[in-house]
Amino acid sequence: MNNFFFIVLDGVGIGELPDAAKYGDEGSNTLYNMSKVVGGLNLPGLQRLGLGNISEIIGVEKVENPLASYGKMREVSNGKDSTTGHWELGGLYVDTNFSYFPDGFPEDLMKKFLAFTGCKGFLGNKAASGTEIIKELGDEHVKTGYPVVYTSADSVFQIAAHENIIPLKRLYEICSITREQVLTSPVIIGRVIARPFVGTSGNYTRTTNRKDFSLDPPSDTILDVLLKNNIDTVAIGKINDLFNYRGIKIREITKSNAEGFEKLLEFSSKVANSFVMANLVDFDVYFGHRNDPQGFAHALKQFDDFLPQFLVKLDESDAVIITADHGNDPTTPSTDHSREYVPLLFYRKGSPSKNLGTRKTFSDAAKTVADFFKKNNSLKGTGFLY
Repeated sequence: MNNFFFIVLDGVGIGELPDAAKYGDEGSNTLYNMSKVVGGLNLPGLQRLGLGNISEIIGVEKVENPLASYGKMREVSNGKDSTTGHWELGGLYVDTNFSYFPDGFPEDLMKKFLAFTGCKGFLGNKAASGTEIIKELGDEHVKTGYPVVYTSADSVFQIAAHENIIPLKRLYEICSITREQVLTSPVIIGRVIARPFVGTSGNYTRTTNRKDFSLDPPSDTILDVLLKNNIDTVAIGKINDLFNYRGIKIREITKSNAEGFEKLLEFSSKVANSFVMANLVDFDVYFGHRNDPQGFAHALKQFDDFLPQFLVKLDESDAVIITADHGNDPTTPSTDHSREYVPLLFYRKGSPSKNLGTRKTFSDAAKTVADFFKKNNSLKGTGFLY
């Protein structure tokens, strides 16, 4: 039905980029290192598409005639966060110099945070794992009512709060004020993220009510290009937040990979001449950031099990890209994203496969989407993966 499906496996990298040392990511290789630790991955669907033809992955073999064209893409923009990765996947070269605060936010910024949000105080203000910081500061938060502020190697301002202490509506308000009034020039933060949690002392857990407050992309992405040309655009999951809801006609908010699978199946049957872009976030959030290779491998198997029932719904007029936005190697000491190549699989039923090699930019994916819909545009990349 002339639909293009663009599936982002969040955090599923395939080997360090040449400049990985600049980011402290030497040796990172999400797929290979994970496959080694868990004793091999069992991904027959992705193997048939050609994942094992891209690079060595234990348990995922090369195949002679893969169903998809295969390769990998290099990120040319600075950074290794979701915003940068998705914007480049969307056809931009991101030269925005985002602000990073690995040692915590400066005093004047936090005074501004208190003044504008009306909070009486805050806890944390450091780079930390989200699960660890609520273990560390959850009790004090419950006692004081102060939000927990933290960051990471990404350009993010994260605010954690117990849903019974700071209700969701108020937490979202604090995040919105921080986005619009606190983080003003010259500070450029990619995302403000609400991180609600529940539970009791010693047993705090984050909920699925996370909400991202992002910047607008600096110029048109593939979503804008298509929508302006009367191509319906559907965003599933975190795509909505990362593009700040711009260029999107149909917005589908999901809270898990499983919900993302359901939406992909739903839209494979209900739309025509449409672009459907989905982010499957569980790999990154629950397993990469928590250094859980076994959980990561299991989530990949769940995606692999989903693939056949999805692909069978497509016909020769449809196309699919499966890729990622960055790495998140669960086997390294770091709990942050990793600066890696991302895998690239391009599938079209009945089309011969080819080796796409190493693409010079993530933007080749967006350019290919524009080519598919025959829309002239100024997006970066060379396109034509088919």
